[in-house]
Amino acid sequence: MTTIPYDPLTRYAARLHADLGDRHHVASPLGAWLLLALAAPAATGAVRDELAEVLGVDGETAVAAATALLDRPHPLVPSATAVWHRPGTDPDRLAGWWDGLPRSTATGPLPDRAGLDAWAREHTLGLVDRFPLTVSPRVLLALASALATRISWATPFDLVSGAALGPDDPHDASRPDDGPAHPPGAGHGPDQGRGPDQGRGPDQGRGPDQGRGPDQEHGSGGGWAGRLSRVLRSPEHGHRAWIAATGPAGDVAVHAAAAVERDGAGLVVLSVLADPAVPAADVLAAGYALAGAAVDGEPARRSLFDLPLGPGPLGTLREEPVRTAARGGREERHRAVLPCWSAHDEHDLTAPGLGFAAVGRALGGLLGVDVGVEARQATVAQYGRYGFEATAVTGAFALTSLPPEGVRRSAELRFGHPYAVLAVATDRRGGEPGPWHGLPVFSAWVAEPREPVDTDLVDPVESW
Repeated sequence: MTTIPYDPLTRYAARLHADLGDRHHVASPLGAWLLLALAAPAATGAVRDELAEVLGVDGETAVAAATALLDRPHPLVPSATAVWHRPGTDPDRLAGWWDGLPRSTATGPLPDRAGLDAWAREHTLGLVDRFPLTVSPRVLLALASALATRISWATPFDLVSGAALGPDDPHDASRPDDGPAHPPGAGHGPDQGRGPDQGRGPDQGRGPDQGRGPDQEHGSGGGWAGRLSRVLRSPEHGHRAWIAATGPAGDVAVHAAAAVERDGAGLVVLSVLADPAVPAADVLAAGYALAGAAVDGEPARRSLFDLPLGPGPLGTLREEPVRTAARGGREERHRAVLPCWSAHDEHDLTAPGLGFAAVGRALGGLLGVDVGVEARQATVAQYGRYGFEATAVTGAFALTSLPPEGVRRSAELRFGHPYAVLAVATDRRGGEPGPWHGLPVFSAWVAEPREPVDTDLVDPVESW
C-alpha cells in the first residue's frame, strides 16, 4: 500500500503560501506538488536531490503517491494530468520517463491554444476557461494538472444579519441565540461566531485580503460586520466547531462543514481562525496540521471551561445556568458565524523553492538541450450557504532557451512621397528558375495616392 505523504505536502503548502503572502487568494499546493512528482523521475544527480528536497520525499516515492491518487480518483474531486510534447521531439528520449507515469496521465502531441483551453474547461467543471500558460513555438514539453470539486453541504447554513460578525454590545439583550453574557454559573452557552474571521471576541481579525487596520483592534466594532448585510451561521446540528490548541498559531477556532457523500467518499471544508496578530502562514500551517484528523474528529480540542469568559479574538464565551444532563453538569456548545467568500487567482510558480526551475533542468537533461521553464496555476473558489466549489489548473512549460542578449534596431518605412512600384514574376516550375523568373511585368511611379475603396475595408469572401 502506498503511503500518501501528508507531511511533505504540508511543507510544500507552507512554501507556496509564503510566496503568495497574506493577500486574499486560493491555491492548490497539491496541484503543483503533483506536477513536481510526475517530473521527478526524469531528474538525475543534483537536480534529483533538489527536487527531492522540495517534494519532501524522493522522486520514486513522490510519483508512487501521485499514481495512487490519480489512478484512483476521488468521486467528489475529479482530477487529471497530462504530459504533451511538441511534434518532432525525439520520443526515444522520453520513452523511459513516460513509461513510469500514472496510467491516467494523458500523453501526446502538444495541443494548440484552443485545445489547451478546452482541456482546462473539461477538467475543471467549466470553472476555468483558459489554460494559465500561452503556447508558443518555444514550448518543447508541457505538463498539466487539474483538480476540481463542486459539492453541496450535507446540512446548509442558516442566514443571519451581518451584525452577527461584530462584537457584542454588553448592553444589548437582543443578541441572536444566546442573549447577554451572565456572571459565571453552573453551565453556559457560548456564542462563538466570527466568520472565517470567527474571532474570539470583537476583533474581526484580517482576511487574506486586508491588513489589521484601526477598526480591527481588539474591542473595536469595525471590520467585516459593517460591510456585510447577511452572513452564515452554522446550524444547530450537522456542522462541527471547536477551539483547538496549536503550535505557532496558538488557540484557533475551527469550523467543519461536510459535503453530501458519494460512493462512500466525502469532503470536509475547514475554516480556521487565529488571533489577528498571528501571520497568515502560521494559521494556514495550523489548518494543515489539523486537517488529517479533523475530517473524523476534533483534534487538539480545548474545553471551554479552561478558557476565560467574555470577548476575545476568537469569539465570545458566555456562561449561563441551564438544565443539562452533561457529565458533571458542564455542558459545552459551539456555534460559528462566517461570511460567504469567493476568489479567482493566477499564481506564478517559478519562484525559488517551489521546484519548477529544477523541473526545467530535469526535462532539459532528458531532451539533451538547455531549456527554460514557465509555470503558473489558475484557481477559482466559492463558499456559500448551500455548498462549495473550487478548482485549480497547474501548467508547466519546458521552453527552448532564449538567444543571448543583444541590440535590436527597428525601422518603420513610410512611403509618404512619390515612389516606384514594379510587379516581378517568379517562375520555379520544375524546381529551377524558368524563363519568367525575375522578369518585371509592370512598373509604376506612384505620385497620386487615394483612400482605400470599399472593397479594401472588408475581408474578402475568398482569395483572388
